[in-house]
Amino acid sequence: MTPYLGHDSPAGPNNDVPPLPGFIKAFPHFYEDPESLPNSTDPFTVNATTGFLPTKLPIVDLPDVFKPLQKIVEDMPMIKLDGSPGLLASYELGPFIDTGTPLSDLTDEIDKLIVPSTDKHDLHLVTALFRDYSFLASSYLLEPCWKTWNDRRAATKTKQPTAADCPHVIQDSPEYGYGRSTLPACIARPLVKLADILSIPPFMSYAASYALYNYYLQDATKGHDDYSNLRLVRAFERGLDPTSSEAGFILTHINMVALTGPLVKGVVEVLESIEIIRKSSSPNESTEQSPRIKDALHLVLSTMERIESNMERMWANSVPKDYPTYRTFIFGIMNQPLFPNGVIYEGCFDNTPQNFRGESGANDSIIPLLDNMCQVPMPKNPLTTILREFRGYRPESQRSVLTWTESKATELDTREWFTNATPEIAVLYLRVLNHIRSFRWRHWMFVREYIIKRSKHPVATGGSPIVTWLPNQLAAVMDLMEDVYRDSGLQALVAEGQFHGGGEMGGLSVGSRKVVAGIMDVVGEQKVKLEREVKKYCEERGV
Repeated sequence: MTPYLGHDSPAGPNNDVPPLPGFIKAFPHFYEDPESLPNSTDPFTVNATTGFLPTKLPIVDLPDVFKPLQKIVEDMPMIKLDGSPGLLASYELGPFIDTGTPLSDLTDEIDKLIVPSTDKHDLHLVTALFRDYSFLASSYLLEPCWKTWNDRRAATKTKQPTAADCPHVIQDSPEYGYGRSTLPACIARPLVKLADILSIPPFMSYAASYALYNYYLQDATKGHDDYSNLRLVRAFERGLDPTSSEAGFILTHINMVALTGPLVKGVVEVLESIEIIRKSSSPNESTEQSPRIKDALHLVLSTMERIESNMERMWANSVPKDYPTYRTFIFGIMNQPLFPNGVIYEGCFDNTPQNFRGESGANDSIIPLLDNMCQVPMPKNPLTTILREFRGYRPESQRSVLTWTESKATELDTREWFTNATPEIAVLYLRVLNHIRSFRWRHWMFVREYIIKRSKHPVATGGSPIVTWLPNQLAAVMDLMEDVYRDSGLQALVAEGQFHGGGEMGGLSVGSRKVVAGIMDVVGEQKVKLEREVKKYCEERGV
């Protein structure tokens, strides 16, 4: 287990484990004004206002001593902010770094990044530096893969490429060729130091570098709701142009995550109310808490509707055919044919090769939060192991919140409670599960249209199998939906208009029955379609 990965929470209720502290006791900053939090707190401290976004806008400009780094990452993109070609456009970044003159080893300067009048690191500055060093590291390591991909694409426009067409490429190499196998000390040592402070792996991550700490607002007074107000700080290809597909790919995620404050709030209120009911000996407690639980579940549902609406705009914001270009730079090391022997971080880890997973939207915390609240059971297989490994690439504060929600839901056995409370609660639970399903189904469509149909590369950027990994989670939630539909009595209510057990389960409105029936019709259709598509793509790829 790497130092970035927490231990798995219990698989089921355990009466020998003491109850977790309340959410606010565990996370006292949740309801505070995020702007008031000192810079010694994690930028990704989960907050009712900012949700899973940073509590303050990401830092764009680095301290003076790190200006050489800022100059390189600003000059690096294929198309710079001023529209001129950057170092990656002509594959000059690696040779430029290898001269040893543009960037010295600034590791010792990191411990000087202290919040005034304290002895604590300024974690916002540390995160900004981590973002820029990780962009530089990925660009340096993957620049040869970018050249290979371009050379092969150019050659195949007229004929099959030969060794003469691509003299620098081993002809039996992967689709993207091979990356550089050593990261110079001037990049590696600061990156490892910064990652250690943040308690994340020293490689580009979804939150701390590529997406969630990589934006600014064109007009700070307009906030995050207006997509056109979002801009990228760093990019690989054309992402500094807000109309580009690279920008659209990243900014769409930011536009979604900007809505997560109410989502976390709703989940916390649901768990708090169920805990009150579970611990109370009064039969009236369920009646008294029921309105709060329903309101909280409706908050979760309405927030997910907005998040998924923003997610659907990905098709317009980022054109599928453009994805293979900037995708080159977000591959990781682990399980990648691009790095068969890992990568040596010069001056670190005793110069032994390292393997880290690449940037992936799978590291987002939206769906894991709902998985936890709903107790979605994942099959015990290597694909689920990868899902758990991804946890270590999230910011420490997000990991803590997700661990708390998972453990609290296990302690309360929320799945049993949702299923057996009342028909109205069971319907709300099923609707939340339906959002998990639809989110993952849309993600599967993105994978299918942006990647599978455009590349034979066998693994995703994070190192998971490209065809089978996401269907593993998607099938799990659809299986649970069928179980809940049956075990809650909703199936009988939809079929017969009544529940034979009587009591509180004695009725459901016509409108709710139609909603439930419609949801389950989609589940049935998509299970068949998913199985067919996975089988087809596995056969095509010899998986």
